[in-house]
Amino acid sequence: MKKKLLIFILFSIIQILNTNLFSQEVPQSVSNTGIYEFLDELANARIISINSAVKPYSRLFISQRLKEAEEKKDQLNPRQQNELDFYLMDFGKELNDERLKSTKVQWFNGNQHRYDLFYYKNSLFSLTVNPILGGEIFTNSSGTATYFRNGVEARAYINNWGFYASLRDNHEKPLLGLPQYLTQRVNGLIKGSTDWSEMQGGITYSWKWGSAGLVKDNMQWGNNYNGANIFGGNNPSFVQLRLHISPVKWLDFNYFHGWLNSMVVDSTKSFWVTNSYGTSYREVYHSKFIAANMFTFTPFNNLNVSAGNSIIYDNETANPAYLIPLFFYKSVDHSLTSGIVNMNSQMFFDVSSRQIKNLHLYVTWFIDELSVSRFTEKNAWNYLSWKVGLRLTDLPVTNLSFTTEFTYSYPLTYQHYVPTLTYQNQGYNLGYYLKDNSREWYLAFDYKPLRTLDVNLYFIDAIRGPDYNELGGSNVGNPPMVTVQWHNTSYGLKASYQVINNLYTWLSFAYSDIRGDARWSPEYFFGRKNTVNLGVTFGF
Repeated sequence: MKKKLLIFILFSIIQILNTNLFSQEVPQSVSNTGIYEFLDELANARIISINSAVKPYSRLFISQRLKEAEEKKDQLNPRQQNELDFYLMDFGKELNDERLKSTKVQWFNGNQHRYDLFYYKNSLFSLTVNPILGGEIFTNSSGTATYFRNGVEARAYINNWGFYASLRDNHEKPLLGLPQYLTQRVNGLIKGSTDWSEMQGGITYSWKWGSAGLVKDNMQWGNNYNGANIFGGNNPSFVQLRLHISPVKWLDFNYFHGWLNSMVVDSTKSFWVTNSYGTSYREVYHSKFIAANMFTFTPFNNLNVSAGNSIIYDNETANPAYLIPLFFYKSVDHSLTSGIVNMNSQMFFDVSSRQIKNLHLYVTWFIDELSVSRFTEKNAWNYLSWKVGLRLTDLPVTNLSFTTEFTYSYPLTYQHYVPTLTYQNQGYNLGYYLKDNSREWYLAFDYKPLRTLDVNLYFIDAIRGPDYNELGGSNVGNPPMVTVQWHNTSYGLKASYQVINNLYTWLSFAYSDIRGDARWSPEYFFGRKNTVNLGVTFGF
């Protein structure tokens, strides 16, 4: 009986894996800002519906939304129609579009689809390979700063399985994205060098209403146009188990469990090594993990209400309790660490409304620690960050959008006094790029006169108060921004254009006045600077 049952199960699996009715998902890098901006524009115009609180999107999801927009093409203006056709040349491959099918090996052929270095597809298998090559140069009164990268990326599909990999060598001088800097720029911090490499990729399995995967990738949680304050994505990528399910139109669920780099040496596991090369000390880091989930409900069309929670913990190995996607982890932690110091848990909420055509309203809360008594108690503040913003599109001028966004983070939000429980990976904050005890006001006008051409005029005023975690003392009763320790006032003009799919070029001029604690900014940008930036990149 058992043998027959086993044969039946194996046969069922084989049938599932060999069916032609399959979905295939690989995430699209959040660095590909053009497609994300275009989907946001279509959603604001109420052509499509998206859950913009959780990124990255899968390439399949993007393809389906573009196909949905194509069915309403008469509602798009000429520039949007051209941009839709442009992106379908790339993402149409995920739709099994007859126009893009090929059973032949193609080398750098853009006649039927976007230009790829290598592309092959048949009814079972597809493979895309492209180079990663690009760089940029900055010039101001501090001199010249340079960055360039080279590498290769690939993705493949077999039935319900998706595979993707990206290897990049990065070269930057001087380093502009160290973990102590208040910037959205990221470095790898590999052995203190100006050169570092990063490997991203993973394997996914998909079905009609969901997907799961083991990946090493970046992500953003929280609606924003200038930095998310739940998961900002401004940190080196880390390995994670991901789950995404959407069984009905009004529910979208996301979960991941990740393995972080604590950068804290475990002296009990570290040891001395003596060999023919001499004697050296082999340092081993403490283990560090994260688990997080987000439920998104759509009670009305174009209104998304999201709620979730996360926990940072430092067990020797991954705890099965945090591998259960649906849990409220703070409650689990109270039972697991009863009588001792708890782990580091968080809650978050996000509301996004596109119910008024061409207007996106959103608000996000990140709650690190909350006590009801502190709402009425004098000289007491909860540890939270909140963001509110709007984007108005096509009013009064077609292809013109206006964005304003305000973010405020109270002292000790994102902080923790136990170094293995910080809201960080590899020393980089997982949340908002300005960290705690900060506020930012962002204003921008974006004009898109031609396909994939974006002219962006922006203004930023950002400040940060004292770092109470560094100063020590009581962790209760620290007034927000009692003094300004760092201040950045910047405005600029940037024009970017996507020549062919994933080939970006840009030119910008920025005036910035950065003052205060010099440790929190690259020396290259500190003070009053007029900076010109020119760049080009192919691939991510």
